[in-house]
Amino acid sequence: GYGGRDRPEFDLPVKETAVLFPCCRGLSLSARPPISENPSFHVLHDIDKPQSYIIGGCVEDIWLAVSTLTALYPWLSGHIGYSGISFCGGVGAMAIAYDPRIDRGHLALPSFGDQPLRLTLPTVGSAQSVQEYHKKHPDVLETLRLYDAATAASRIKVPMLVAVALFDPSVAPPCQFAVANAIPKFNEIFILDAGHFDYPGSAEQEAVLRDKVGQFFRVP
Repeated sequence: GYGGRDRPEFDLPVKETAVLFPCCRGLSLSARPPISENPSFHVLHDIDKPQSYIIGGCVEDIWLAVSTLTALYPWLSGHIGYSGISFCGGVGAMAIAYDPRIDRGHLALPSFGDQPLRLTLPTVGSAQSVQEYHKKHPDVLETLRLYDAATAASRIKVPMLVAVALFDPSVAPPCQFAVANAIPKFNEIFILDAGHFDYPGSAEQEAVLRDKVGQFFRVP
């Protein structure tokens, strides 16, 4: 996602687990012109083309990652989880909703929730870029409605752990909560004081969340 990824992260709270770190198209190790690696431009790539908007392609990349896992380790079928933060939290909600191979998911600070509301709330980063585009092209909402993490979340039928923030300059909290609250069942919501922002007590809260994530994905 927009946080970047150039190497695996081995300090994860899981054991006996095969972990795949996909890089969505246009980003990090999947950089490819003419797609911009700059989040403010990447999020606008083909936004005027509802059938080929870049965010939909990134959802497809998650499905390709699942296919890769099951091809490499076929015995993992029925035991595949997804964990994504921010950009990949929103993309993950869309991917999980339509891929029955994913059995559970952890989303943190999920983006792309409640797109009509997302266009109106104070924000920075890629969401601000979309807001600026919307001012000149109000019909873009017809594309964004097709890529709404909250709408997708209402279709999720597997256990979920969703971490949302009360304050977040990059992903408006009401949009995060829209994703978390849309999930019909088996959903645990963990509330952080802030996201995309350093704050007193952040290390303690992240430690508690990390422990929950480890329990959530624990191998029986």
